[in-house]
Amino acid sequence: MAVYTEVTDDDLEPFLNDYDIGEIHSLHGITEGVENTNYLLHTDKGQYILTLYEKRSNPAELPYFLDLMEHLSSKGFNCPLPVAARDGAALRDLCGKKACITTFLKGMSVKKITPDHCAELGRSMALMHLAGQDFKGFRKNGLSVDAWEPLLESIGKEADNIAPDMYDEMYKELVTVRSYWPSDLPQGVIHADLFPDNVFFLGKKLSGVIDFYFACNDFFAYELAVCLNAWCFEPEIWEFNTTKAARMLEAYNAVRPLSAEEKHALPVLARGSALRFLLTRT
Repeated sequence: MAVYTEVTDDDLEPFLNDYDIGEIHSLHGITEGVENTNYLLHTDKGQYILTLYEKRSNPAELPYFLDLMEHLSSKGFNCPLPVAARDGAALRDLCGKKACITTFLKGMSVKKITPDHCAELGRSMALMHLAGQDFKGFRKNGLSVDAWEPLLESIGKEADNIAPDMYDEMYKELVTVRSYWPSDLPQGVIHADLFPDNVFFLGKKLSGVIDFYFACNDFFAYELAVCLNAWCFEPEIWEFNTTKAARMLEAYNAVRPLSAEEKHALPVLARGSALRFLLTRT
């Protein structure tokens, strides 16, 4: 989330005339994030999020994300709900960009992650996977294993400016991970970006998940591996916290039991997820 496109009062007033969300009180840019422009919109009927989709967003894929949020919300999963205008359309045009208003989700991301937070995430992740099983949309994970070699080649030897021989180390890891990558695990809709800044809590209770714009169809266990990496390493010392990981796995497994094949694949999936996020941040 960030502010790349300025929305003026003259832009906003005719746009909001197509909605039944009340009169505007304020509009404030949200500076966190990197993908799209986001504003906190406050009207006399409540708070909303206004999102303008920037150039990295494929307009053809936006209905998948909005339909998925509507589907998950209809199943009782806490996530932002797209707000339709009077004509029934949630995706509209504003300032030359595709735009959408969604409901406001209460809570905040946690800075100090505890085992309780990890357990809450594991349980909610499994609930999300189950809720999405009958979702009709399909979107291929464009950042899965087949995309990693082109990403690495686009970085090239510039990776060595970060650390000596980093390119060679990443290439060797890619070859190893690709050779062991599973081909037949349970799959469906995953969020694919469940980092702590996209998960909100009220106290120790998970209140919802935001930012579904990397969502896709892939292995459920891959999502779990991403979260083990993102939530279970201790900052600064970067040691893996086995208590956090155990709580996350136990809570997930209690809702959606993992198969023996999924458990066996978790180490290579975790290595792959670490490589994927390294390649897209290098």
